[in-house]
Amino acid sequence: MAEERRTDLLGKLGELSEEAMHRLQEAPGGERIVGALNSMRDRVDELQKRVRGLDELERRLAELEHRVDELAKDAGGSTRRKTTKSS
Repeated sequence: MAEERRTDLLGKLGELSEEAMHRLQEAPGGERIVGALNSMRDRVDELQKRVRGLDELERRLAELEHRVDELAKDAGGSTRRKTTKSS
């Protein structure tokens, strides 16, 4: 029963939003507003895709930083030499 109410509520909400979009489109200048809203939706979708890609890049960067730290520790004692100025 809860699932039925939820579906019914979502269905009503969808119908109301469609009706609002039709009314807005019929208003003077409404087509421009609807076009801008659709364009904004596409831009937000693209932005979400890019942000999801950042998570993967951050993970890879952390892994690479860890590797560099390990290499620096290994190379720090064996290849490091002190040099002095010759007079």
